[in-house]
Amino acid sequence: MTDIYRYKQLWQLIIAHVKEMVREPGVLFWGIIFPIFMSLGLGVAFTTQADTVRKVPIIETYSQSIIDSMLIKGGAIKGLMDKEGGTLYTLTIKNNKLGNSIFHFYKMDENEAMIALKRGIVNVILDQPDDKPRFRFDPSNPDAQLTYLKLTKIFKNSSHININENGDILPLTITGTRYIDFLIPGLLAMGIMMSTMWGLSYGMIEKRSKKLLRRMVATRMKKSYFLVSLITVRFAMNFIEAALLILFAWLVFHITIQGSITALFLVFIASNIAFSGLAVLISCRTAKTEIGNGLINVVVMPMMLLSGIFFSYHNYPNSLVPILQKLPLTLVADAMRSIFIEGAGVVQVIIPTLMLTVGGVTTFIIGMKFFRWY
Repeated sequence: MTDIYRYKQLWQLIIAHVKEMVREPGVLFWGIIFPIFMSLGLGVAFTTQADTVRKVPIIETYSQSIIDSMLIKGGAIKGLMDKEGGTLYTLTIKNNKLGNSIFHFYKMDENEAMIALKRGIVNVILDQPDDKPRFRFDPSNPDAQLTYLKLTKIFKNSSHININENGDILPLTITGTRYIDFLIPGLLAMGIMMSTMWGLSYGMIEKRSKKLLRRMVATRMKKSYFLVSLITVRFAMNFIEAALLILFAWLVFHITIQGSITALFLVFIASNIAFSGLAVLISCRTAKTEIGNGLINVVVMPMMLLSGIFFSYHNYPNSLVPILQKLPLTLVADAMRSIFIEGAGVVQVIIPTLMLTVGGVTTFIIGMKFFRWY
């Protein structure tokens, strides 16, 4: 009888712990929802289709007869148009085992092609300085090397022109074409978001859960003073963190800011305002840290995957790109990249700066209105 009682007691304890776990939103998020989000985001970006699609810009200042002829003889379709404009050739290299490789060729000028390369939209530029095509890409980019090898095989088979592996490649050494040049501005943007969201939201939720805010309100403290003071400290911390990352990137990777320092400062302030307002809105009423963890991650994790921090968001389907470009983190990352590697000034970043500022002020006002001390 005693053994039966003990087993029953053990069973009741197991049931109690299961209920305790299931009732915690943080456990449900990290154990179930987060892995699904990760697989969905990365799956859509890289495995939504077996075919590999690559965009290749053709510098439009050349005599097109040679490349046109080689593409058409290689099986390309001519004369199609899409929303990005310019004459479009579509070339498909079929492979039943590894998946098809589809290349879209666009007519661009030199500046447009370089910007597309820096933004991660394309990885190889095609031009024709003489009587044969020339490939321009970063030799340290394996994806660009694969694109070059596939296209070279097609061109060799469709033309009598001798294409060798030395004279037809122009390694790009232009500042801003490396992957690290693409990554650092994205990391700056992500650092601002993570520091602000976790530093402000989680800090306020923890203070509320420990009854510290109840003591503060007893001093007749104004909500606006309390929130602005937290945001001011977080601004200062983010500035120090960003400055150290920029200094590290300059010393180790020789990354420089090609655009306006004033524009970078404006984007930095606007991004802090945007994420601070969002942080205040998320934490305005939450009293449990477990719920706060879930809410913060619901906001932060999708943007980390979708906003083009580690890879270009152009890997996602074209129908999603206009939506992804409006995300706060995407606005910050794109604006910072345009300043770092495209030489953008205040005029070029004024629209995303205004969007971030208006969004941040709006969410801050809403969050302050619904803010509660306990």
